[in-house]
Amino acid sequence: MQFKSDVEAMDALHATNKKLAAEIGKVIVGQHEVINNTLISVFCRGHCLLVGVPGLAKTLLVNTIADVLGLTFNRIQFTPDLMPSDITGSEILDEARNFKFMQGPLFANIVLADEINRTPPKTQAALLEAMQERIVTVAGKRYKLPDPFFVLATQNPIEQEGTYPLPEAQLDRFMFNLWLDYPTLEEEFEVVKQTTIDRNVTLNKIISAEEIIYFQQLIRKIPVADNVIEYAVKLAVSTRPAPFNSPEGGKLVRAESPLRGVGGLTLAQQYLSWGAGPRASQYLVLGAKCHAALNGKYSPDIEDVKAVAHHVLRHRIVRNYKAEADGMNVEDIISKLV
Repeated sequence: MQFKSDVEAMDALHATNKKLAAEIGKVIVGQHEVINNTLISVFCRGHCLLVGVPGLAKTLLVNTIADVLGLTFNRIQFTPDLMPSDITGSEILDEARNFKFMQGPLFANIVLADEINRTPPKTQAALLEAMQERIVTVAGKRYKLPDPFFVLATQNPIEQEGTYPLPEAQLDRFMFNLWLDYPTLEEEFEVVKQTTIDRNVTLNKIISAEEIIYFQQLIRKIPVADNVIEYAVKLAVSTRPAPFNSPEGGKLVRAESPLRGVGGLTLAQQYLSWGAGPRASQYLVLGAKCHAALNGKYSPDIEDVKAVAHHVLRHRIVRNYKAEADGMNVEDIISKLV
């Protein structure tokens, strides 16, 4: 791709985003925020954890996005008997009695890890290592995964029996935690109307893998004002309850700040047992950059940070018993901090 300037490239990204939304809308009814944030993750080289009950078209959503992005797509249904080699691949003995590496389903541009919490920690760790390093190691040999590489993992929030919940340290590998909710009455009417007839939709490929890589590099070059970075860092730091990591300890929040609550304690000290780490600050800024670019702005502001804050923070903070007793959920806490 050749553009005369980064400004021209930003305009092209904004136009491409509109085309992507229109094309995805041919198949997916509603879910505009989920689609938009999934695309933000793709252009930021991040990964998504999608939480939603069965039957909300999570697989169809990912498959549709892969089609319009011109990327390869694999789905892995995670089960309790799934082993790491089942997803990374393994060496086999071919007809010439030589060992040959057979690629697993991880070797695709977009991988849907369906119900990631239903597989043992060993297999979860293999996936998360691939997400971070974008490399898998089999029999002492390292194999590079395709570029771009993007994982969308799903979890069912209802049934937790027989599951292996991801620890907080592994959840931190995901850029966004997106909640997929039930459609509205009008949207569900349209879904039923479209899916109960003989309807065949042809999707056009809007963008190629090479163009995605170019736009990923472009996002990194977007300038950000210091006050926007400061706001993102303050927001991440304000989730940390420990005194040496708290806003007060870091001199980031004045005494009159609304974050101070009962007994002079910060909101995090009252309701959180663990807060977000530096990766949250990084993703807040990266997400704000991409959110601004996809909406036609050349530089993000604080509103762009707020737009991605819930998705970045909701899986990185841990409530304490007082929050549960007072009926404070994660969304309430993040809203107050924002």
